[in-house]
Amino acid sequence: MKKVIYALALSALTILPLTVKADVAELKVPLGAGGFGFLPLHIMKQHNLIEKHAQKLGHTVKVNWSKIGGPSAMIDALLSGSAHFIAAGPPSFLILWDRTKGNANVKGVAAMSSMPMNLNTKAEHLKSIDDLRPTDKIAVTSVKSSIPSIIMQMYAVQKYGKDQAFRFDPYTVSMNHGDAAAALLSGSSGITGHYASAPLDQLERKSPGVRSIMNTDKVMGGSTTFTMISTRSDFQQKNPKVYAAFVSALKEAQEMIAKDKGAAADTLIASMGGSSKWSRDDMIALLNDPSIKYSTKPENVMKYATFMNQIGSLKNNPKSLDELFFAGADVAGGN
Repeated sequence: MKKVIYALALSALTILPLTVKADVAELKVPLGAGGFGFLPLHIMKQHNLIEKHAQKLGHTVKVNWSKIGGPSAMIDALLSGSAHFIAAGPPSFLILWDRTKGNANVKGVAAMSSMPMNLNTKAEHLKSIDDLRPTDKIAVTSVKSSIPSIIMQMYAVQKYGKDQAFRFDPYTVSMNHGDAAAALLSGSSGITGHYASAPLDQLERKSPGVRSIMNTDKVMGGSTTFTMISTRSDFQQKNPKVYAAFVSALKEAQEMIAKDKGAAADTLIASMGGSSKWSRDDMIALLNDPSIKYSTKPENVMKYATFMNQIGSLKNNPKSLDELFFAGADVAGGN
């Protein structure tokens, strides 16, 4: 009997290495909706930064950069396994974190960018969103789960009380930024307002009659994370080298933006199709704007979480960033 047990144990030891899964050989990452908020991803792609850092850790990985855009599409991709890391705004991430708690357990990896958004309009009757009429439509990327949607809910609570949190929701319509900017400037589709980020925000406000009537950072009370990275807990646990390589690559991309704004502007313009309407000097000037930052440290993410729980948009109420993000020095000290 002892010989049989010994033989089985020896056999198990022989089989064990074959059952241990190595880090993935192909990493799937969507490039996101584009623009300033997703610039680090394009730099990571252009300079093969993930591959470089994975190689330093003794692992070879091929990165599949897909062109999936929009919060809903990227969330579906992450949950189905057709994406391993995704970039989205804090509200979309928080809803995903909340709904996957106890199953897929999606958590934040790091912040990626911080910048304000402006609600732009050329409608003469709109001095503030308090002046909205039933016929007005405000374009946002995603009704109820986008940054602007939550910001308008925050403003409604601040001014009208908690029971008025969804006061402005009926005025919002989902539309990608490019279409929304075109609709606002042309006056088509009934769009009287567009919550825009750089560079469309600045482009819109250069048009005669267009002005901003609300700023997200002012409502939030300070600089706020605009895009952040998340992944599933099982992926993070099973792929330590690829995970570490991704974080290192993200940090290097952010450092490259800080060191060479000209090169970063070139990458940005190329990522947006190389259109001549984007001046290199204008892009550099925006990259030098102190309100536009690239950092792994979260800003005001907890404020989003607390508010969204209070109005019932989140079932779970995180007590600290530790519940939302994977542990790491790169997010320590965030809020």
